[in-house]
Amino acid sequence: MNEERELKISFQSKEEYVCPVCETNFHREELLSGSGRLIAGAITDELHRLYEPSAKYGIIYPLAYQATVCPECWFASIDKDFVNLPPEVNKKIGADRDRRIAEVKRLFSHVDFYAPRGLIEGTVSQYLALRCYGFYPKEFSPTIKQGIAALRTGWLFDEIDKKNPGQHYDWLSLLFKKKAQFLYYEAIQKEQNGKESLSGISFFGPDTDKNYAYEGVLYLSALLQLKYGPREDLVQRVASLGEAKRTIAKIFGLGKSSKSKPGPLLEHARNLYESINKELNETDE
Repeated sequence: MNEERELKISFQSKEEYVCPVCETNFHREELLSGSGRLIAGAITDELHRLYEPSAKYGIIYPLAYQATVCPECWFASIDKDFVNLPPEVNKKIGADRDRRIAEVKRLFSHVDFYAPRGLIEGTVSQYLALRCYGFYPKEFSPTIKQGIAALRTGWLFDEIDKKNPGQHYDWLSLLFKKKAQFLYYEAIQKEQNGKESLSGISFFGPDTDKNYAYEGVLYLSALLQLKYGPREDLVQRVASLGEAKRTIAKIFGLGKSSKSKPGPLLEHARNLYESINKELNETDE
């Protein structure tokens, strides 16, 4: 019994939640992080923190526990927005219930948010957040939150693909990363033209361990454009990369003016700047 308690990686919060959409009562699943459960590894160019498997606990996916999900109607968002869902969108999210559940079950036959989350539930939770933020009003900065959820969904599909190679989960990962590329770009455009502020979000992630703030959004928008942006139209590709290059130049300006900017982000930005230049030079040739 003691060993079972020690090997737990999550717990049910004491606070009882009431789903604002379907009024189901439930307790949120929280990740336990002490006792050597999380062993931080490298950070990727997408600012995704990798974790080493623990000899005692195995592989743990912190992203699987970030979204609050109603286990009954599968409404999902970050915790703060879950309890503050505007009443005027309740019915819309409620009406979408059967569609979002059906879409998930076309991929995974068994998903249970009443039980402790596994990798599949964690992946689905981020997809559900991506979907549900489409109903939130602009005051919540839903576009960038959708972008973050899409990127996290892509990362988690990468992990599913590692466990189940050859079943096209890598294709799904790429699909969501392309979706993230579009949403990050849209979020910046909306912020710049005044259609949707980014003030409705305080933690930009994109992962759980560091908040790279607005500079991180600019960097990721440029990186995702380079890696996953459309390539069919060469003229448009060159224009998009030129815009991405100017975005990176903004990061260098911000970085030079403040010592508080995260060092790893500036290092990644320099590498990205060089990669964009390389492709643009190859295109010119």
